[in-house]
Amino acid sequence: MSTCANVSRDLDEPISGTAATATTWLLLEQPGPWGPKALTSSHLDPALGRALERAAEGTGVRIALIRRPGRHADCRTPSVRQVFAAHTLPGNAWLHSATTCDPEDLLRLDFDALGRGDRRAFDEALRGGPHTGDPLALVCTNGRRDRCCALLGRPLAAELASSGVEGVWEVTHLGGHRFAPTLLVLPHGYAYGRAQAHAVKNVLHAVQEGRIVVDGCRGRSAWDRPAQAAELAVRTAAGEYAADALTVVSTDGAAPHWEVTVGHVDGRRWSVLVSQGASEPPRPESCGASVLGTPGRMDVVAVRELATVRS
Repeated sequence: MSTCANVSRDLDEPISGTAATATTWLLLEQPGPWGPKALTSSHLDPALGRALERAAEGTGVRIALIRRPGRHADCRTPSVRQVFAAHTLPGNAWLHSATTCDPEDLLRLDFDALGRGDRRAFDEALRGGPHTGDPLALVCTNGRRDRCCALLGRPLAAELASSGVEGVWEVTHLGGHRFAPTLLVLPHGYAYGRAQAHAVKNVLHAVQEGRIVVDGCRGRSAWDRPAQAAELAVRTAAGEYAADALTVVSTDGAAPHWEVTVGHVDGRRWSVLVSQGASEPPRPESCGASVLGTPGRMDVVAVRELATVRS
């Protein structure tokens, strides 16, 4: 039986505009098995998981669990856990890290401030600071959410780690398991689908140079999905790959049609028309789906550079 990822790949389903949305990511190390909703179905105290979900709701912060690549069945709980926070809006993208002996320390965070990109909210609560290592490569391996993430994600994470790539972690659900293996790269928050080890290495090398690789990119998590597709389309049309060169100025309209204005740090602007369509023919949206679906897709209809207003 074909997996949802194989079917999506065979049907050449577009992946632009499919990334999970979050202005800020908060990552907590939690080894051991993960259930379908990892914050409340793992070795993390489920009461703490529910409290963290409530604290983050509506703030723009998305919480995920991470673990080092390897075997995970009933691993002992570490005495010291790694914690990361990353803000993904251009012009204020940052990645900070800390350690904690008690994950309940995360409840001291000001989630509203963290969602707005105030790094002090992280540093003061957890005695954190700027992450000095390589960019983070987070590979979704949550097989209890969808088996494609385990079948395709875990070998990718293991291959990257064994080849000496720093910053590789397994992560809980990133969305879009039919695009597995899926990957999130921090600090900038660009997500990738159908990732292969050699391509991931190219992506990480580019990030270290302040550039973004568009091939295989699902979008930047800071934006909603129409804006993700629009920003990637402008990058391609303008040949602009500097990580923080572009920002989404506005998104007007409502499903199924939007006009997105994308701005460049040099003052240029583009109008991008995006339409939501249905992916045909019907296909499984996940391996556990009992019926076939036609998932929405973001189609860029037009990219038009606007006249630059000079002062």
